[in-house]
Amino acid sequence: MESREQMPSQEVERAAQDGADRISRLRKTAQKVDTSPALLAAARRVRQRLPGDDRFGDALSTAGATPVEVVARSVSALSPERESVVQELGLAGLQLWQSLSEATGRGRGDLEIAILFTDLVGFSAWALEAGDAATLELLRQVGAIEETAVLAHDGRIVKRLGDGLMATFLDARQAVDAALDIQEALQAIEIEGYKPRIRAGVHWGRPRKLGGDILGVDVNIAARVAEAAKADQVMVSDTALQKLGQDGLQHGKRKRLRSEGAPREMHITSVSRT
Repeated sequence: MESREQMPSQEVERAAQDGADRISRLRKTAQKVDTSPALLAAARRVRQRLPGDDRFGDALSTAGATPVEVVARSVSALSPERESVVQELGLAGLQLWQSLSEATGRGRGDLEIAILFTDLVGFSAWALEAGDAATLELLRQVGAIEETAVLAHDGRIVKRLGDGLMATFLDARQAVDAALDIQEALQAIEIEGYKPRIRAGVHWGRPRKLGGDILGVDVNIAARVAEAAKADQVMVSDTALQKLGQDGLQHGKRKRLRSEGAPREMHITSVSRT
């Protein structure tokens, strides 16, 4: 027969076990609900009906540094081993947040913008001979000049591309002026016998914003326009040319953009200051 001193201890243990069992059952029930195929399908249908990117939350769409992208990366990492209704609903809210941010001008969204690409002519061959120290010093000086010019004309550097960059502007003339300012400022630099000269291309279009990057056909066209430019030349597409004012600019001869993947009807023109 159990003593009176033993009974309270056993009751406490039994109560603790009962509590642990209830918590375990609740956890299993919550997990079952959270992974329910029917509820997952419903949550995804909700996301498809919401404004914005219904696949927002993957590595590509959350690669930026805005608050919504940072939060989305954390939400996406909550249950990496299984699909989750809670995660889908959380991302649905963030998807809506991002869409509203874009609609009020904090993101690019479907806005028409100017896309600028630049790169240094003859850089790779020089860098092989000059070595890492000289190459790094050159890139630092060029990078400072490019950033100053882009920001001075209300642009945003999307990403740096080794010896070049991609930037966006809400005004095509600002993109062209930034490129021309970069070209002029680079004339004061010479390192190990190399004088940096850029070629630049500007295109006006509607790229798709994804995370901290922009993608799409218009981005590819802008890159092709830059590739068609020569050293110390700023080339613009037809759509960008239509957005430029005539004041203070002179135009070169219009020609077709002959590049793989470029629209056959696309033409380009060089621009410079008068």
